[in-house]
Amino acid sequence: MDEITAYTLEEYIEDIRNDSLGVYTDVICGFKVRPGFYEVPGATRVPGGVNFTIQSVNATSCELLIFGKNKDNPYAILKFPENYRIGYVYSMVVFGLDISKFEYAYRMDGPYDPTKGLLFNKNAILLDPCAKAVTGQKVWGRKRRNKNIYKARVVADLFNWKSTSQPQIPPEDLVIYELHVRGYTIGNKAGVEFPGTFEGLAEKIPYMKELGINAVELMPIFEFDEISHNREINGRKLLDYWGYNTVCFYAPNTSFSAKTEDNKEGRELKEMIRRFHDNGIEVFLDVVFNHTAEGNENGPFFSFKGIDNNIYYMLTPEGYYYNFSGCGNTMNCNHPIVQQMILKCLRYWVTSYRIDGFRFDLATIMGRDENGAPMENPPLLKSLAFDPVLGHVKLIAEAWDAGGLYQVGSFPDWNKRWSEWNGKYRDDLRRFLKGDGGMARAAALRIAGSPDLYNPVQRGADASINFLTCHDGFTLYDIYSYNMKHNELNGWDNTDGTNDNYSWNCGAEGVTYVPEVLSLRQKLIRNACAVLMCSRGTPMLLAGDEFCNTKYGNNNSYCQDNEISWLDWSLVEKNRDIFEFFRFMIAFRKKHEAIRYKLPVPCICGFPDVSFHGRRAWEPDHSMDSRTIGVMFAGKDKSGTDDIVFLAVNAFWEEQLMQLPLLPENLSWVIAVDTAGENWYPDMEADKELRLKPRSVKVLYGKEKN
Repeated sequence: MDEITAYTLEEYIEDIRNDSLGVYTDVICGFKVRPGFYEVPGATRVPGGVNFTIQSVNATSCELLIFGKNKDNPYAILKFPENYRIGYVYSMVVFGLDISKFEYAYRMDGPYDPTKGLLFNKNAILLDPCAKAVTGQKVWGRKRRNKNIYKARVVADLFNWKSTSQPQIPPEDLVIYELHVRGYTIGNKAGVEFPGTFEGLAEKIPYMKELGINAVELMPIFEFDEISHNREINGRKLLDYWGYNTVCFYAPNTSFSAKTEDNKEGRELKEMIRRFHDNGIEVFLDVVFNHTAEGNENGPFFSFKGIDNNIYYMLTPEGYYYNFSGCGNTMNCNHPIVQQMILKCLRYWVTSYRIDGFRFDLATIMGRDENGAPMENPPLLKSLAFDPVLGHVKLIAEAWDAGGLYQVGSFPDWNKRWSEWNGKYRDDLRRFLKGDGGMARAAALRIAGSPDLYNPVQRGADASINFLTCHDGFTLYDIYSYNMKHNELNGWDNTDGTNDNYSWNCGAEGVTYVPEVLSLRQKLIRNACAVLMCSRGTPMLLAGDEFCNTKYGNNNSYCQDNEISWLDWSLVEKNRDIFEFFRFMIAFRKKHEAIRYKLPVPCICGFPDVSFHGRRAWEPDHSMDSRTIGVMFAGKDKSGTDDIVFLAVNAFWEEQLMQLPLLPENLSWVIAVDTAGENWYPDMEADKELRLKPRSVKVLYGKEKN
């Protein structure tokens, strides 16, 4: 046999074209084979065959298993010849395979020593970590025949993006809309042809454009097994609905596709993304690289555990799993091999799916070393920040983890490349808006872009992703409908989920028909929306908040694949006035650059770009008893005209008077929004002193006099 050398695809195609004898070099199990393309991970169709590449540092041998479709036993077992391994990489081209007629997996042999984290089992069937499609996952909620065995398909990875380009919206101009692909359209009166799917989500683009959002953040769409921890509580079937237990990082969840794609997995998702881009909407993915679905030593064994357990997972000196994720295991993200895997995976999603941004779940784990200690300069985070393929991609960190590491305001930003979910914005504004004392200063700072956390010059105002609600916790309606969580239906005696909700039921717990309570709840929702849209930084909405969607007090609905988690679209018309208020405030934010400025251009009148006020202009009152704040933004718009916006918030239960700053002679204050008025959009000139009704917000702007 000739000496094995790295083979380029160009050389391979030329051999095919010339019918060269060098195309294949061996026959294994009746298949003609040759060494493959070592730098191409996963299974890839090539002319005349399929290239299979997988790596393991500690394995002593590797077998490729070929199955018929939906079959439990392989019809061919191809052991990689020793000289088909270069370094730690096994690679082989197998000729004569029809990708529509087979599935594949691997087996690896090697040392077994749990105290050293070595768990090789030569009989265990292993899923390719770089598989582009996982079999047996098509129908949502249906059990697979073999619970802990996952196989893969080869994908014909071709798609015509036509002339579509990515929107590349500046972070400060984004309005992010977080949603669950299935839950967004599977529920009551969604009005789509393909509910619960990528196609169904694309059908809602006109609605999203009407609302005004310009980025969707999709909860996990990587392949996960929703029935892996299924239970039944009080006759209700509970699943892994959220999907934060990844089975395969490269494969989209096939049960989110409306139609069977077979070996064209991903096409429906790509078509959806193209339609979003054509409508000026970016697509972000919520990605989970902090742990996998394999869990701890009691969890399933189907991929990384059998490939290189002690490399891919953080292990204690005794060989047990560190659990900084709260889900059983923790990915060893800063091991060089795992770094490469994550980087290649994200490049794949950007190049093959044109993804615009990533939100990293429990991102502080990605900054821990191999022993779990926080690193000063985590190499993975730096690599992601400076990678050329990811150059225009938004990188958003959930800057905390279940191990107690909280880095909001201190997460490494690497030259303004990383933004953060601002958990302090959520908590401080929730407390202030419900009337807690001692929160005035914190609330004003959060509205101003959290300059105490993010230096405006070093990090810019877009470092902060401002949110009041997300998938994890109460909806906006529930913040003002429940004093406490109601997770009884999750089956854990209401012990799961956070107790720190900073919520207020407005006088009645949950469902009520008392007009005064309902009116107050809706006013507080308007207050929250107005403040969020008038805060410097990037706002994020939870889908459904714009029409008072409820989870009935469940603040940890990870297992509820039912009306608790699904959006109830009948509420759009029932609460149309709330939807219109959200739409107005999003449009108002887009109109006024002074709110959004990354680094404001000073206005002609000399006002600072942001200033704080109390009941007297230019005199903020941040005392324990203060519940009234004013925040003013000022700068030039693109035409060179002064743009001045004043946000007045009275979280007190009594009426307050607030003196307005004096404007230049050519300008007058106009009230654009009054959350307590009979007309929420008065568009009328203001007196020198504002009368703020109890628990209300007014938004004003400076308008040139006639």
